[in-house]
Amino acid sequence: MIFPAPRSEHHGARLLEQKRCPAEAVLDLVPEGADLIVPLANGEPTAVLDALEAGVDQLCDVRVHQMHALHDRPYLHDAYPGRLRHVSYFLSDVTRGPYRKGHVDLVPAHFSEVPLLMEHATDCSLVLAAASPPDRHGYFSLGTNADYAASFIGRVPFFLEVTPAMPRTHGRNQLHVSQIAGYTESERALLEVPRPRVGREERRIAEFVAERIPDGATIQGGIGAIPEGVLSLLENHRDLGVHAELVSDAIVDLFDRGVINGTRKTLNPGKIVTTFALGSRRLYEFLADNPSVELWPVAYVNSPRVIAREERFVSINATLEVDLLGQCASESIGSRYFSGSGGQSDFARGCINARGGMAFIVLRSTTSDGTISRIRPQLTPGAVVTTNKNTVDNVVTEYGVAELRGRSIRERAHALIGIAHPDFRDELRHEAARLGFL
Repeated sequence: MIFPAPRSEHHGARLLEQKRCPAEAVLDLVPEGADLIVPLANGEPTAVLDALEAGVDQLCDVRVHQMHALHDRPYLHDAYPGRLRHVSYFLSDVTRGPYRKGHVDLVPAHFSEVPLLMEHATDCSLVLAAASPPDRHGYFSLGTNADYAASFIGRVPFFLEVTPAMPRTHGRNQLHVSQIAGYTESERALLEVPRPRVGREERRIAEFVAERIPDGATIQGGIGAIPEGVLSLLENHRDLGVHAELVSDAIVDLFDRGVINGTRKTLNPGKIVTTFALGSRRLYEFLADNPSVELWPVAYVNSPRVIAREERFVSINATLEVDLLGQCASESIGSRYFSGSGGQSDFARGCINARGGMAFIVLRSTTSDGTISRIRPQLTPGAVVTTNKNTVDNVVTEYGVAELRGRSIRERAHALIGIAHPDFRDELRHEAARLGFL
């Protein structure tokens, strides 16, 4: 069969022209008391939110729901009380300060469950999202994102900000012009995030993890220097796959070396599956029209049930402190919230049910000045448990690996004291005995 040459115009060009509008047109779509859903990171449509703030006098009791915002804005600092307020599901450098001042609300949530929470606890009035330009069939891509926003495609109206900088990506983050309420165009650039610095201690921790990852494993690495360090040490591995909430530049390195090909994955073989991407321009160029990468809604990517179906699944996630029972506080420093639950528990729960799965919780043994042990008899008062003791598999510091799965409380305490900094081990043994753990 011979297919005709592609037409230069879009199919549905008339509808595209009808849906194109200035950014301020979004104000006509926002009723009183609206709940607006905005993707995380580069999925935020900056010109559209600029228009919301510029026309804030037309708004009443509107809430913006978003994880991990990267752009600082007046409304985050309660500039428009009673008109526009931010609801976060994971704090960032931008929203951490406003939250502590009471200007931003925080909803505790596992990343996999955020779409369900938004569906049941909000009106889901409108999704505001950044997108790639439409293809000749009239389909937009959410580019670097699928996250929770993609779950609402076809169910909730979308208003898009189209920018040439957004790469067209594959997966379940596509929507047709007929499914949107309107779109505007801008020339904004994507934010780039520098790669974390991997120090001596982080590299030693990474070595303990990397040597335990088998060829043919499917991997997930969280944000931070230690997961970055682990990925940098896998260049001699073979046939690795990726199923992760985040794809970063380190994944591109391994793909370019032929280490990542996904040929031995149980699910979606040959595909890098993720729910969002954040990194450098090199990463965004790698994503552009790359059929080996698919962006799926987080309800799929982070589902513990889906993860459990993937053989030899390995997850690496960082925490702030661990107590002698194995409880991990990864989102608060004492009672001061730092981030959110994210996907750490999602992947930890999935991995322990996967055939040949392994989950690693990683952290330096002390704070940066060496004065406080991050392996503690009990968590700092007020600290929030992100991953509970029954789910934690392996805990890793620069002094070794504590294997906790199936271990008794006494065995856990011994193993965790063994990977604590030597300067704190005697104190930890004394406290463990006092608490009845030893």
